[in-house]
Amino acid sequence: MSTRYLILYLLLLSLNLTTTACSTVDQSGDITIITNASIIDGTAADRFDGDVLIRNGIIEKIGSIEVEHYENATVIDAAGRVVAPGFIDLHSHGDPLETPDFENFLSMGVTSISLGQDGRSAVVEDVDSWMSSVDEVGTGPNILHFKGHGTLRQLSDSPQEPDLPENNLNEMVELLRSSMEAGSFGMTTGLEYQFGRYTTMDELAALAEVVTEFDGVVMSHVRNEDDDQVEESIRELIEQGEKSGAKVHVSHIKIVYGNEPSRADDVLQVMNEARERGAEVTADVYPYAASFTGISIVFPDWATEGDYDQIVADRREELAEYLRNRVNMRNGPEATLFGTAPWAGMTLADVAEELDKPFEDVLIDDIGPGGASAAYFVMNENVMRRFLQDPLVMVSSDGSPTMRHPRGYGSFAKIIRKYVVEEELLTLEEAVYKMSGQSAELLGLSDPEKVDTPRGLIKEGFAADLVIFDPEQVRDTADFETPHQLAEGFDWVFVNGVAVIEDGERSESRPAGVIRRK
Repeated sequence: MSTRYLILYLLLLSLNLTTTACSTVDQSGDITIITNASIIDGTAADRFDGDVLIRNGIIEKIGSIEVEHYENATVIDAAGRVVAPGFIDLHSHGDPLETPDFENFLSMGVTSISLGQDGRSAVVEDVDSWMSSVDEVGTGPNILHFKGHGTLRQLSDSPQEPDLPENNLNEMVELLRSSMEAGSFGMTTGLEYQFGRYTTMDELAALAEVVTEFDGVVMSHVRNEDDDQVEESIRELIEQGEKSGAKVHVSHIKIVYGNEPSRADDVLQVMNEARERGAEVTADVYPYAASFTGISIVFPDWATEGDYDQIVADRREELAEYLRNRVNMRNGPEATLFGTAPWAGMTLADVAEELDKPFEDVLIDDIGPGGASAAYFVMNENVMRRFLQDPLVMVSSDGSPTMRHPRGYGSFAKIIRKYVVEEELLTLEEAVYKMSGQSAELLGLSDPEKVDTPRGLIKEGFAADLVIFDPEQVRDTADFETPHQLAEGFDWVFVNGVAVIEDGERSESRPAGVIRRK
C-alpha cells in the first residue's frame, strides 16, 4: 500500500473510531442515575443490588449501568442504602390549594396522597376544573382524588333523612359520574358522620354502581367502629360491594375499645368470608392507638342537628347522662386530647379542672358538638399490630399538615422504625409492598391501561417516584405533644423524577399535581 493510501486509510479509521466512541455517550434528556443501591421494588420480592437510571421522570433502566456512557447525568451513590418506590398514602387529608407542599408527607417518603376521604371532598361540582386548578399551583406529592359521598349529598341539597327523593339520588349519581369521568379514583363514605348517617343500602348501592362502571374503589369510614358494632358495619360495606360489583375498602380499620388481638381475627374473618364469596374487600391501618376526629363523635345524633340551644334547654339532663356514659366508656375524660384552640394539648379532664365543672358540662356549655377536634385514646396497639400483619391490610396515615395528631407526620416512618427494625413484625420488603406496590395495584396506579404513567413499583417504564434511605436511620419524631415534627431518615425523595428531598434537605420543587385515572 502506498504512503498516500495508508495515510487516507488511517484517517478514515480514526474518524470511524471517533464516531463510534461518540455514539456511546448519551446526552439526551434529563438523566439521573442512582448507583450501588439495594433495590426493593415494591412487589414483596427480595431486595437485590443494582443501579437505577431515570430519564425525564421515568425509570428507564434497572441493573448494572455504565455511568460514563451518560454525559451530564446527575449521579447519586446510594452506597448500599435502600431504594424503594415512593409510598402511597391510601387515606390522607388536606387542601392542595392551601398547603400544596405537603412537606409532612414527603418527609416520611410519601409521594402520592389520596384526598376526599371520610365522605368529604372539595365542595365543587366541576371536579375537572378543580383538578386543573391544583395542577396550576403544583404540589409536592401526587394527588389522587376521591369524591365524597357526603359532599354529593351537600351538592344535591339532599335532606338529612333516609330514602332520598328520586331526583336527589339521580343528581348524586350524575355528579359522581362526572367526577369519575374527570379522573377520580372512586368514592368515599363517612357513615358515622352527619351527611352519611342516614344513608340506606339502596343509596349506597346505586352510587357504587357508578364506581363499578369505572373500575374504581369505594373507601369507607364505616358506620360504627365500636367493639360491639364494627363487624356489622363492615358487613354493610361488603353488602354495598356485592350489590354493586364494586371493590370496597375499609378505611383506617380499627376496633374502638377492643382490647384482645383475637377481636382483630374476628373482624378479619368477616372479610375473609366475603372474599370466599367473590367480594373484593381490603383495608388500611395507621400505626397509632389513638384516633382523631370532631368532638361530635361523643354526642348523640339527636344533639348534632337542629337548634342546639333548644335541644340543651329541653333535654339537658338526658344529654349530660349520655355524654358522661359515652366518655367514660371511651376510657374517661383523660383519654380525650384536644387538638384545636383554645384547648389544644389539653385533655378533657384538664379543661374540666381548669373550668371547675364536670366534663359533661364542659362539653355541653363550652364546646358543643361542633366546637373542637381531638385525639381519642380508645384503641389497643396489639389489635392494630394484628391488622398490620394481615396480607390484605395496607398502610395509611389518616393525617394532614394541620391535624394535631402525629400520624400525619410519622405513620410511614413509624412502620419502618418500630415494626420493621425494632420489633421485626414485618420484613422491610413486606412493609414496602404494603406502602407502595399493593396500594398501587388496588387503585390501578400500576396499570398502564388505567393511568397515563404507571407508578408504585421500581420497574422500567414506571414513574420515578422513589425514596433512598437507611432503615436504621428512619425516625418518626412527632408525638402527641409536638405532632408537627417532620420524620427523618429519608435522604432522597423523588416525585416524577424530581428530587423533592435532596440529601436530607427539602427542595422548593412542586413537580406534581393531580393524577387522573382513565
